[in-house]
Amino acid sequence: MGIMLLPVPHFHPAVAAALLLGLAGLGAVLPAQAAPPATAVQDQAPGPAPDAGPDALPQGPLAEPAPPAEPTDAARMRAREDLDLLFAELAQPGGETWARAESDIIRIWSRSGSAVTDLLYKRGESALDAGDTTAAIGHLTALTDHAPDFAAGWHLRAVAFYLDGDPGPALSDLGQALRLEPRHFGALTQLGAILEELGDDRGALSAFRKSLKIHPHQQEALDAVRRLERQTQGTDA
Repeated sequence: MGIMLLPVPHFHPAVAAALLLGLAGLGAVLPAQAAPPATAVQDQAPGPAPDAGPDALPQGPLAEPAPPAEPTDAARMRAREDLDLLFAELAQPGGETWARAESDIIRIWSRSGSAVTDLLYKRGESALDAGDTTAAIGHLTALTDHAPDFAAGWHLRAVAFYLDGDPGPALSDLGQALRLEPRHFGALTQLGAILEELGDDRGALSAFRKSLKIHPHQQEALDAVRRLERQTQGTDA
């Protein structure tokens, strides 16, 4: 997924930068809070009317291609092996192949295996891009209800909650995303940015360091570590 330009002029610069990084694409977390109800969506697009001709296409907002078959255990294993290799490449201190590895990791993370999940994710992205955080939270709540094991959904809803001025649920969703995918460097960097905004410099520094251990080429996180190390100098951070 590419970087989304979100309206964040009132945020701390580090928060805005990290949110954008997280969309490109642990610490303690707060309990999850209720999100606005979303319309239930079935896991299959509606078919043509009974009297429609043979060439009729499905109508309505969920007119999407048929859902792909659920990934097999072997496919999941291959994806995990691919990720392990890509993370090893991402962590290399030199060279230029890390950028390709980063893109491939984000692409693998974005594969849900469900047409409806993908549709809800795209709707959430589009709403955030338009600055409509309420609609985004609604779509992404439907997504997390429908696909609770999809880490990317929790990560994107965390962004929506924070942009809506609600950091508590954002932290809770980041915690869920990181439980599902502990190597989610975007979620860790976003966590660091939120903790810094909330005044928890030591927690923020820890989150940024964990993110950089996974992905050492994040300039925003590198800048944040330098800044926070100066601010926490003489402490046990």
